Amino acid sequence: MPYSNQSYIISRSCNEPAEENLLLRELTHRINNEMASTIGFIGCASARYRSEEVKAALDSVIRHISDSALVYRSLQMPIADEPIDAANYLHELCRAISRAKLQHRGIELLFLQSPLKLSAARCWRLGMIVSELINNASRHAFGGDAGKIEVKLDHRGTFVNCTVSDNGPGSDRITPGQGLKIIHALARGLDGTVEHRSGPSGTIAILSFPVRSLAGDLTLCSRDLADGFANRQTGGVAREEEL
Repeated sequence: MPYSNQSYIISRSCNEPAEENLLLRELTHRINNEMASTIGFIGCASARYRSEEVKAALDSVIRHISDSALVYRSLQMPIADEPIDAANYLHELCRAISRAKLQHRGIELLFLQSPLKLSAARCWRLGMIVSELINNASRHAFGGDAGKIEVKLDHRGTFVNCTVSDNGPGSDRITPGQGLKIIHALARGLDGTVEHRSGPSGTIAILSFPVRSLAGDLTLCSRDLADGFANRQTGGVAREEEL
């Protein structure tokens, strides 16, 4: 029965995105639970020691894990695809990343924002891209030294620009890896592109994408990183914050 087989295949493929979304949410939920369990374990261990020096050291570990948990929670896949404040979302994400990964290394993170509303799905992809670009800059730009990373969210009309720049010398020996592939795949899911420029004064990554999906609302699914196109426009009033 060729028609029934074809119907089965189509039906199965349509269910796969929902199954993948469920598995991804469950994985994130378990990671958060494990972090909470680890924080509780360290807290109990700290209570058993009388040494203030040991307690202070364990408390700093708890703060670090708590900050890392905030990053994970900020990057959780949303359940409902409703409009949200993208500027506030990125501000909270950048603050969590700064506390968890950058401050103790002497890396300053600045966020320049413009008011912007995005669907939760597009905001999630934007956050994933920004997080990965910040990680790349912190790993490769400064060679173990202090430095500055700047995130700027800007839009005019129907298009958005988000840039992540650093003031480090970088390295000529860095080759594109899996992280860059993920960034470009997520950008295609936004109907956008990412452009990288490097020079003596640092590196800048420019993400450009439309405010709304060209094909309608996007499904929250890892397979939804589809082909698209990008454009770039600048403008608006930005507000700078040190995180």
